[in-house]
Amino acid sequence: MESRNEILGIVLVLGIAACFAMANTLAGLAYTGGADALSVSTSRFLLPALILLVTLAVRARPILMPRRDAITSIVLGLVTVVYTWLLLSSIELLPVPLAVLIFYLFPLFTTFIVSALGWEKLHRVNIIAAVVAFAGLTLVLGVSGEGLHMLGVFYAFLAAIGLATVSAVSKRVIRTGDPRQATLYMAATATVAFLLVTLTSGEFRLPTTEPGWWGFVGTNLFYAVAMIGYFVAISMIGPAKTTLFSYLEPLVATAAAWILLDQTLDPLQLVGIAIVIGALVAAARAGMRAGRSKT
Repeated sequence: MESRNEILGIVLVLGIAACFAMANTLAGLAYTGGADALSVSTSRFLLPALILLVTLAVRARPILMPRRDAITSIVLGLVTVVYTWLLLSSIELLPVPLAVLIFYLFPLFTTFIVSALGWEKLHRVNIIAAVVAFAGLTLVLGVSGEGLHMLGVFYAFLAAIGLATVSAVSKRVIRTGDPRQATLYMAATATVAFLLVTLTSGEFRLPTTEPGWWGFVGTNLFYAVAMIGYFVAISMIGPAKTTLFSYLEPLVATAAAWILLDQTLDPLQLVGIAIVIGALVAAARAGMRAGRSKT
C-alpha cells in the first residue's frame, strides 16, 4: 500500500511540474500582452482559494481549522507572498536562468529542514539525487556568471528558503487531515495580501491583447491546479520527495519552449536533461524499494 501511495504521489508531482511550467510560460505571454507581475500574482492565488472553498462546501467538509493550525497556515500564506515577491525581484536583477537556478536550491533546503527538525529521515540517495539534479539543471539552463547582481542572488536565495519553509511546515499542518484546508488558508491569505499591495500601488494592469488574455487566463488555471496538487502530493509522499521531483518543472518549461516556440536545444542542455531525469529515476526507484521493504 505504501509503495502504491509512493507511485501515485510521484505521478502527481510529475503532473504538478508540468502545470507549474505551463503556468510560468503562459505568464510570460500575459506580460507581453500588457499585464505585470503584480496583477498575475494577485489573481493566481484567488482562483485556487475559490476552487477549494467551493469544493469543501459542496462536499460538506469543514472549512475552519483548529486555531493553531489556522494561524500556522496564515503565516505560511504570508511567507508565500514574501518569497513570490523575492523571486520576481530577483528576476528583475538577474538573468532569468540564473535566478531560477538559485531558486531551485529549495529542494535541498527542504530536505535539510525536515531532517534537522527530525520530521523525516535523511536518506543519502535523496541528497545525492538532489545535488546531481541541481548540477544537471545548471546545464539545462545554460547558466553563466554574466549579469551577476549580489542583491538579486540574495533575493533568489531567500525565495528558495521561503518555499522550502512552506513545503516543510505544511506537512506538519496537514498531518493526516485534509490538505485542502491548509491550502485554502494559504491561498486566501496570499490573495488578501496581494490585493492590499495592489490597492496601495493603485494599479492593476490587465492584458490589452487577445494572446495576453489567453496567457492571463491560462496561467491562472494551470497555477490553481498546480498549487492544490502540490500540497496534496506533500501529504502523500512528504515535502522532501515532492520538492525533489519538482526539478522536472524547468525541464518541462524547456521542452515546451522547444516545441511551442521553436527554440533550439544544444548538446549540453540535452546532457543536463538526461542527468536530471536519471537522478530522479534513481530516487524514485530507491523510494519504491524502501516502501516495499516496509510491507
